[in-house]
Amino acid sequence: MPRADLDKQPGDVAAMFDAVAGRYDLMNDLLSAGQVRLWRRAVTRILNAAPGDRVLDLAAGTGTSTQAFAKQGAEAIACDFSLGMLQAGKKRNPAGTFVAGDALRLPFKDESFDAVTISFGLRNVADIEQALAEMRRVTRDNGRLVIAEFSRITFKPADTAYRRYLLDVLPKIAAKVARNPEAYIYLAESIQAWPSQEDLATAIEAAGWRSVRWRDLSLGIVAVHVGRR
Repeated sequence: MPRADLDKQPGDVAAMFDAVAGRYDLMNDLLSAGQVRLWRRAVTRILNAAPGDRVLDLAAGTGTSTQAFAKQGAEAIACDFSLGMLQAGKKRNPAGTFVAGDALRLPFKDESFDAVTISFGLRNVADIEQALAEMRRVTRDNGRLVIAEFSRITFKPADTAYRRYLLDVLPKIAAKVARNPEAYIYLAESIQAWPSQEDLATAIEAAGWRSVRWRDLSLGIVAVHVGRR
C-alpha cells in the first residue's frame, strides 16, 4: 500500500491519503481515543467564523471541519489535493463545496478569503514556507490564519508516554485495523519530526503573518497557532 516518506513528495502524500479516505475519520477517532473531535471543536471556536465570512479549509480531507464552519454561517470551501478524500467528503455532504488544490499553488485569487485554516495538514506539505506564503496570498488584509497541528508536550513524563504510544502502540493498532497500516507509521514519523510550538510560530512570522500566538491542547499533543495578515 502507498505511503509517504519525510521528503513528502506531493504524489506520494496524495496517493497515501487516497488509500485511507474511506475510513479516515473513523481511524482518527480510534487512534486519538476521540480527542480529535475536541481538537476540531477548539479550532471552530478559535476561528469563530461570522455569517458571510469566506473561509478556506485547506487540507480539509473529507470536509469534517468545513461543515462546522458552514454551520457558523460561513461560506466554507474544503480544499485538498487528495481526490479520494474529496470524493469521500462529497458523498457524505453533497451540498458542500469541495475544490481540488495543492497548498503550494492554491487555485484561488489573491485576497479571496476572510480566514484560512488548516488542521493536521501543514505537516504533510513538502515546503512549509511556501504553503504559509500561499495561505497569506489568498487571505484578505487583516484576515485570520488558524493552524491546528500535532506538537510537543512540555511535561516530560507525559511526553515520554506519548512517544511510546506513537512509536509502539499506534503502529500495532494500525496493523490490526487499518487498510493501509504504513500510512500510520508515516503519521508517527512525521509527528516526531515536526517543529516545536515556538519554531512553528517563527516560521509563520517569517512568511509575513503578524500577531502570531498559539494555544496548547491536550498538554501540547496538539497546538493551535493563529495569526493575522
